Amino acid sequence: MKNHSREEIATGVTLHTLHEDKFKTNLIKFYFRRPLTQDEVTYNALLPKILQRGTEGFETSKKLSRELEYLYGAYLDGQVIKKGESQIIDFSLGIADLRFVDDQRLLKDSVNLLNELIYKPYRIDGFFKKEYLQQEKANLEKKIKARVNDKNRYAVERCIEEMCENENFRLYEYGKIDDLEGINQENLFRYYQQLITKSPLDIVVVGNIDKEVIKKELLNQFRFERQDIIEIPREEIMVKPKEVKFVRESMEINQGKLTMGFRTNISYDDPTYPALMVYVNLLGGGAHSKLFLKVREERSLCYYIYSRMEKFKSIMLVSCGIEFTKYEETVEVIKQQLEEIKKGNITDEELENTKKAMINSVKEMGDNVNSIADFYYGQVITNQYITPKELIKSIEAVKKEDVAAVGEKILLDTIYFLENGQQ
Repeated sequence: MKNHSREEIATGVTLHTLHEDKFKTNLIKFYFRRPLTQDEVTYNALLPKILQRGTEGFETSKKLSRELEYLYGAYLDGQVIKKGESQIIDFSLGIADLRFVDDQRLLKDSVNLLNELIYKPYRIDGFFKKEYLQQEKANLEKKIKARVNDKNRYAVERCIEEMCENENFRLYEYGKIDDLEGINQENLFRYYQQLITKSPLDIVVVGNIDKEVIKKELLNQFRFERQDIIEIPREEIMVKPKEVKFVRESMEINQGKLTMGFRTNISYDDPTYPALMVYVNLLGGGAHSKLFLKVREERSLCYYIYSRMEKFKSIMLVSCGIEFTKYEETVEVIKQQLEEIKKGNITDEELENTKKAMINSVKEMGDNVNSIADFYYGQVITNQYITPKELIKSIEAVKKEDVAAVGEKILLDTIYFLENGQQ
């Protein structure tokens, strides 16, 4: 990232610009941040969908699509994402760079459409259109019910729910079916008004757009009516489980799904966090990892296996697909690999391969405009601004003893096993 800057352009609205001239597309992203809470989670999941159904000037999604085609194939999208115990409502606008399109109105017209989508929703009698809302509620209900179809992801999410049963991180990012009946066009619109006026808003712009040009365009077109900006509390991460929690559930499946949840007790602003990143990748970050080589290749205990971090909650998850009868043995061998790292039994080759894989991933991120924006916004949340080059240096500096020391802090919290109902 080069020539990156940030500036508060309105109350609680920060503009972040990252100048990159290697892309043919420029990206503008609006990130509204909310606390992940039981009362709001389903409202936040519905909002980006209802807003994409129509605006004051483009009353249907079909008219919105036609306008995007007119804008040289621009794309406009809204989604909800979960980062730690925050829920992010994320709107993206991608437009052709003016080096490749001879239309000086393109930026202005595109920003106008984004303004329409976020701040000028289609309304009837002052509220969202009832028919649109009913359709989006039905779509969201189907999505929530369909989470069980991806058994691997379902098992990971269920492990998190059990592990964090008294923490907001347990909440599913798309909300709860039970909430839908109580949401109508009036209370959802009132909530929407609170969201756009009181939520911290970060605008991230990546591409070949001058900072002052995009700043002027945004301030000319958007009416940022802001007040009483909410504070987002930081996640509680220092948890030492008194005992391991075991959860087994049954379903008609052909392959067992095992997920183990660990508390790392290391926050993203801890000086040892780079060592934790290396630890997680050394353990189960790919074909070079201990879990892949020992559990899958050497012992043939699983069909797939990996470990990953929930950065903002400081949780590590190990997930694998296994034969139902291999449950106890697989758990034991996974534990053994954690012990090996804790003892410092790491070869030079293992450490080198792990670092190479991580560094390649960081470099590949720079080839995608969306990945750059999301990487930068993750830093906004942590209030730690680091370039990809600096991240690579921090990875390169990690030593074996650093990784082993991290292993001393990692504690097993929950073991979740999804098995066949006939077992």
